[in-house]
Order: sequence, then C-alpha cells, then structure tokens
Amino acid sequence: MGAADVIPGVSGGTIAFITGIYYRLLSAINAFNLELFRIFRQDGIKAVWKKVDGNFLAALLGGIFFSIFSFAKLFKYLIEFHPVLIWSFFFGLIIGSVYLVGRKVTHWTIQAGIAVLLGTVISYYITIMPPSANVDSLIYIFFCGMLAICAMILPGISGSFILLLLGAYATVLGAISGFIDALRSGASSEIIASGSTLAVFAAGCVIGLISFSKLLTWTLKRFYDVTIALLTGFLIGSLNKIWPWKVNMQTRTNSKGEVVAFLDKNVLPSHYSEVSEADAILGLTEKDPQIIFAVALMIAGLLILFLLEFAGNKFFKAEVDQQ
Repeated sequence: MGAADVIPGVSGGTIAFITGIYYRLLSAINAFNLELFRIFRQDGIKAVWKKVDGNFLAALLGGIFFSIFSFAKLFKYLIEFHPVLIWSFFFGLIIGSVYLVGRKVTHWTIQAGIAVLLGTVISYYITIMPPSANVDSLIYIFFCGMLAICAMILPGISGSFILLLLGAYATVLGAISGFIDALRSGASSEIIASGSTLAVFAAGCVIGLISFSKLLTWTLKRFYDVTIALLTGFLIGSLNKIWPWKVNMQTRTNSKGEVVAFLDKNVLPSHYSEVSEADAILGLTEKDPQIIFAVALMIAGLLILFLLEFAGNKFFKAEVDQQ
C-alpha cells in the first residue's frame, strides 16, 4: 500500500481492496471516535488498543511508512530522468486497476453504467485542468493532504494522482526525499523545512481520513455497486493524465528558484521526439519514445497487480480457514 500511495497511478485503497483487508481497514479507522475516551477511562489502554485493532494498524502503518520513505527517492529520480518508462509502468497499473476494481461490481445495472460514465467524465475533466501554481503554501499543502488521503483509501483513486492534479506531488515527494537527505547529512535547516511540510501534510491526512472514512463506509453499505462503478470510471478517466508520451507546454519557477515543468499535453509516440519551447528551456532536446520498453513496462504493471490479487486472495482464504 505504501508503494502504491507513492505512485500516481494506483491507490493504496486498491491494493487493500484486491488483497482482502479493505473492510478491516475501514473498521479500524472508524473506531477512532469520542467513545475511545470512555473506554480508556473505564478499561485502560489495552481495551483501546483492541478496539482500534491496534496490532493490525501498527503492522500496516509500519509497512506503509517504510515503503513510502524507501520508494520516494527512487520515484523522484525515475520521473525526472526516465519519465516515459515510469509513466508506462503506471499506465499499466491503472489499466489493471480498471479491470480488478470494475470486476467487484456484483450487478451491472443502468445506474452502475451511468456511474461509470459520470466518473470517467469527471476524472477526465480534472486531468485537463491546469495544475495549481501555488503549491508551496503550507495551507495549500494541508488541504492537499486532506484530499489526497481521501483518495488513498478509495479503491480506485490514487492519492498521489490527486496530488499530481493539484500540483503538489513534486513538492511532497521532494519534502520526503529532502528530509531523508537532511537526516543523513545533519542539516538542521533542511530538516526543519522538509519536516514542516511533511508535518502539515500529515495533519491534513489525519483530519481527512477520520472525516471521510465514515462517509465511505456508509456509501459502500448503501450503494455498493454504484460506488464501485463510479470509482472504476474515475480510473478510466485518469488514464489521460498518466499517458507516457507528453510534450511540455509551459514552465514555472518554484520556491527554490528552479525552472520546472508546469503544463504539458499528450502526444502520439511518433511525435514525442519533437522539442517544444518549454522542452528546450528544461533542457529536453533529445527525447526517445522507447516504445518497446514502454509497452513491456505496461505489461509488467498489469502482471504485478494480478499477482498481488492472486497472492492476496490466497492469503485471505488461508486466514479465514484458520479462523
């Protein structure tokens, strides 16, 4: 789930959904309410830990954070130096997610079909919106955290993808990478700067998670098929944003004074080698579409998701048999 949450193409919620732990996760999140104070006063911390399924959450969150901090620098490097290949891999992950999430709809009705179409249109419209330029404000990062965590627990929408649309993906990924580097070098100023960004983002995540999980649980209980169909539509529409072959159309200067990409458009692989004015500013004068490797990585992304589902189903079945 941690690796998936770093990738702007597949959500941690999708991984939880196809591996069979999704409803246990929602149940554990929903346990965080005011009743915990009463349980703590009457029965102590052990009762609270049991109420929130503490062992499960500790293991899951430990894995998520370890994976996020392990993969952040790698993905930052790949997006900067090998964009076609990494986006091709993400594209394959989303295609696999469309199938795996859509397959969870138990009965395809007219309402479910409309939900797929609506989700596709909404998601596609979001992908063609210009990203926000005000991505370095801590207030903006806080609200990005609230929105991203809601997407991260949805089986079908990537929190990193939402950050990408909001223009905050590079900021958050850079803060994680910078924080790791600062800890190693002992640069206190960078630790404070990167740590502040991460702390504000995390605060937004906590508030958004607790607020949204109850609504999501209610929606899945009352309108399961329509909700899953809508999420499937979101995935289909998001393919426009993850298309590997893009030409930069506009740049911007970030808070560090660096010129970075700001606005791009999708092109066919045959036109990818054409250099735009923005590409030239960014120094991207030699661009190889790498079609064979790109297709291979799309297939690899598909296979990884199917393997995860297979492994998750086997593990979940074994756990149920033991119980």
